[in-house]
Amino acid sequence: ASTTIKFALFSALTLLSLQAVVSVTPLHFQHPLDPLTKEEYSLVQKIVLHKYPKVAFHYIGLDDPEKDAILKWESFKPSVITIPRKAFVIAIINHQSHEILINLRLKSIVSDTIYTGNGFPTLSVDEQSVAIELPFKYPPFIASVKKRGLNISEVVCSTFTMGWFGEEKSTRTARLDCFMKETTVNIYVRPITGITIVVDLGLLKIVEYHDRNVEAVPTAENTEYQLSKQSPPFGPKQHSLASHQPQGPGFQINGHSVSWANWKFHIGFDVRAGVIISLASIYDLEKHKSRRVLYKGYISELFVPYQDPSDEFYFKTFFDAGEFGFGLSTVSLIPNRDCPPNAQFIDTYIHGADGSPIPLKNAVCVFEQYNSIMWRHTETGIPNEFIEESRTEVNLIVRSVVTVGNYDNIIDWEFKASGSIKPAIALSGILEIKGTNIKHKDEIKEDLHGTLVSENSIGIYHDHFYIYYLDLDIDGTHNSFEKTSLKTVRITDGSSKRKSYWTTETQTAKTESEAKITLGVAPGELAIVNPNKKTAVGNEVGYRLIPAIPAHPLLVEDDYPQIRGAFTNFNVWVTPYNRTEKWAGGLFVDHSHGDDTLAVWTKKNRDIVNKDIVMWHVVGIHHVPAQEDFPIMPLLSTAFELRPTNFFDRNPVLKTLSPADVVGC
Repeated sequence: ASTTIKFALFSALTLLSLQAVVSVTPLHFQHPLDPLTKEEYSLVQKIVLHKYPKVAFHYIGLDDPEKDAILKWESFKPSVITIPRKAFVIAIINHQSHEILINLRLKSIVSDTIYTGNGFPTLSVDEQSVAIELPFKYPPFIASVKKRGLNISEVVCSTFTMGWFGEEKSTRTARLDCFMKETTVNIYVRPITGITIVVDLGLLKIVEYHDRNVEAVPTAENTEYQLSKQSPPFGPKQHSLASHQPQGPGFQINGHSVSWANWKFHIGFDVRAGVIISLASIYDLEKHKSRRVLYKGYISELFVPYQDPSDEFYFKTFFDAGEFGFGLSTVSLIPNRDCPPNAQFIDTYIHGADGSPIPLKNAVCVFEQYNSIMWRHTETGIPNEFIEESRTEVNLIVRSVVTVGNYDNIIDWEFKASGSIKPAIALSGILEIKGTNIKHKDEIKEDLHGTLVSENSIGIYHDHFYIYYLDLDIDGTHNSFEKTSLKTVRITDGSSKRKSYWTTETQTAKTESEAKITLGVAPGELAIVNPNKKTAVGNEVGYRLIPAIPAHPLLVEDDYPQIRGAFTNFNVWVTPYNRTEKWAGGLFVDHSHGDDTLAVWTKKNRDIVNKDIVMWHVVGIHHVPAQEDFPIMPLLSTAFELRPTNFFDRNPVLKTLSPADVVGC
C-alpha cells in the first residue's frame, strides 16, 4: 500500500516542484539496471560451481544491457519489452582468470573465456583475510617482532597491492605491512617500519621477506578516536538541531528508482564501481515533458600514488576501484551520523570469494538537504518601492561511503531543482604513516617524502585521482563536445574609451585527440551539447562542466605507475560510447601494464561529432599532510558541477515555492 501526501493549494505544476508527492510503493517489477539480487548471486554461484567445482569469484556483476534496449524499455516499460538479465563473472580457476557470461533467465553459461593478457582481477576479501594471518606463523617475522621488543599479540597486518615496475611477467603477489594495536585501534598511525613481506596470493604463502632496519614505532598517545575510549574535556561544543518534515520526505523510492521534485533517476550498485546513477532525466515545466541528462555516471577508478620512492613505499601506487573494489569496500552508513534523520536507506548485496551473497545494510542513503538560498534579489532602484525576493534551496543527496584500508571516501551525488548535478567527494580516515626516529623538524637532514605530523610519524605525500565516467545524453543520445575559449580583444580604432574587452570563441571537438583537455591553462568553458536541438532563441541545448580545482599528475609519463594511471594525463577526455569501455584503468588492474586504459583507447582518435559520446572527468587532490590531519583527518572535499547551459528557455526554478510558503492539508 502507498501513503500519499497531497498539497491542497497547488496545481500539477507545483507538485513537480520541490514539494513532490511522497509515496512508498512496493516494487512491482525488476528494473533491468537493478543490481544483482541475493537469488541471482546464488544462481551464478550454482551455475559456475556446476562446471568448475573449485573456483574463486573475484567479480560478479550485472552485465550491462545494450543501451538501445534500455532506452526502448524505458519508453515502453516491461509490458512491451523485456530485457534478459545477464551476469558477468571474473573468476580464478586453476590459477587462470576466466571471463564468464551467464544468462540468468536461461540459467546457462553463454561464454567462458580464459584471459591471457597482463594483470589480474580485483583482490577478494577472503584471500586477504588469509594472507594477513601468515606472518604470525612465520618464524623470521616472529623473530623480527621480538627483536623490536614488541608484543606479537598486539600486532595486526594489512594487504597492499604491489603494482608493476617493468617486469615482463607478474605473479599474483601482495605486500603486507604490520602495525601495533595496543591501547588504540588507530593502527595505521603505528606502523612497524623496516620489514618487507611478500605473499603469493595463489599459493597463500610468504615468498619474500626482508628485515632491513629498526625504526621507532610511533606512540599511541592521543591517537584514539573512539568516543567510548576518550575522556573529557570534549570540545568545541556543538548544539543539536531537530529536523522535521511535516509533509514527509519530498522524494519517492520505488525499488532502486528515485523521483524527487523535477528529477527521476535510478540508483544501481556494482562490487567494483559502487554506486551507479543511471537514466537521470529532468521534467521541463514549460515543455511538459521529461528530458534526458545522464544515461550513466559512476567513479571508474581511483589512483592513489604515494611519493616515497624508498623500498618501504615505492610500490604504494594504488588503484582502489580496480584492485580492491569500490562496491566491495562500501561500508554500512551510520544513521544520524553519516546521514541525517530524514534520510532513507537502500540495502544491497555483495559477494564472497565462494560466490555467496553477502548482505550490505544501509549501503546508500537518500535525503533532502536544506541549503539556504536558491535565488534572491533585493531591488532598491524603483522609487518609493522596496522589493526583496528569496527562495530556499532544497537539494537531494545520494550518499555512500567507501573505506579502502586507511581512507574513507564519502561519495555524494547532489541533484538540484535548477537542473544541476553536483558529484562531490570528501576524504577522511587515517594518513599513511611511515615510522621514523625523528621527533622534531630540526632533526631532518634529508627529504622525508612527507610531513612530520607527530613524533616518529611521517605523513607521506600522495595524490587522490578520481576519474568519473559520465555518459551524458543531453536531450538525446547524439551529442557533441564544445570548447569555448575566452579571448582578450584590444581596441585600437578609438571606437571606445575602453582599451580592451573579452569575448568567446567556440570550437567543436571533432576527434578524441581534440577533446583531451588540461584544465587551468587558459580560461574557458566545456560543454556537451545536442546540435540537433535548439532553444526558442536558437542556442544549442547543453550542459557544461564546472570542474573542480584542477590537479595534474606530477610523475613523469614513463614512470611505471603513471603508465598504468595514464588516464590522469588530462583532466577531461571524450570518447564515443562503447559498452565495453567502462574501466579507465583497464578490466584487470592488479599488476597491470597500462595496456588497456582510457589513454590507450583514445589513440584510435575516433570521431565524436554528433555521436553518442562519454565524458571522463579526472578530479584530483595533491595531499600534503598537515598536523591537523593527524591522528584522524577532518573532511577534505572537492566537487564539480554539471550545469544546464541553454538547456532551458529560462530559469527553471523561477516559480518554485520555498517550503515555508507551502500550505498543506
